Formats: sequence, structure tokens, C-alpha cells
Amino acid sequence: MTTETLIKDKVLYTARTHVVGGREGRGRSDDGRLDVKLDRPGAPGTGTNPEQLFAVGWSACFEGALAHVANARKIQLPADTAIDAEIDLRNGADGFSLAGRLNVSIPGIDRDLARELVEAAHQTCPYSKATRGNIDVELNLV
Repeated sequence: MTTETLIKDKVLYTARTHVVGGREGRGRSDDGRLDVKLDRPGAPGTGTNPEQLFAVGWSACFEGALAHVANARKIQLPADTAIDAEIDLRNGADGFSLAGRLNVSIPGIDRDLARELVEAAHQTCPYSKATRGNIDVELNLV
């Protein structure tokens, strides 16, 4: 992204958070709407982890993108449209990395049309754009 692009892009929203203690700490948004205890994946206790937070954020954003592309095509998504995300924390030859799967359910929509909507949403969703080429991603229509 060039400086020229940054100047032209309109900022719609800026999320601001503060984390203390990393994976075994606490995270809070500046508006107080988010206040979570953090734990390592699989650790006992009540804390969540960054991978779960990423999965929820990406799923919510992706479903919004799905609604956006469907609306542009004058298609009403069913109320029970849902996305189950799976985010893997991996460790390999290159160190730690992530991989993700979005399992998308659009009941009552023709499977070929649903696949088109999912692919279009993947091109629209800011989280999908951020992951593209950076982590392994699977889009599954379930």
C-alpha cells in the first residue's frame, strides 16, 4: 500500500485495545466493551486466547461481507446463515504460524450460488484480504 493510497482511504473505524501480560494476561478495549482474561490455548481456567478472538472476529466480518455481496445481487440470506471458524496455531520449520478454515452454512440457497457468494465475500472481507497469501486458508461450504 502506498502513501498515496493511505491518504485517499477513509478510515471508518479504529479499534483500540490494551493488553498486559500477553497470552496469560488481560485485554481491554478503550471503550470498555471488551474486557477479557487471556490464557494459553488449552490452559485450564476461564481465559480465552488470541486464536479464538481472531476466529470470532474473522467469522463476524466474513458474514458481514457475505450479506454485503448477497445484498448487491438482490439475494436475501437466510436468518440461520452461520460460519464456524477454525484457527490453527502451528509450529514448523519456519516457527509459529496460523492456518484457518471458514465453514460456511447458507441453508436454502442453491449450492453453486452459495459457492459464488462465499468466493465473492472472501474477496470483500477485510480479514480475508489480510490473510490472503499470509496463511493457509480453506473456505468450506457446509
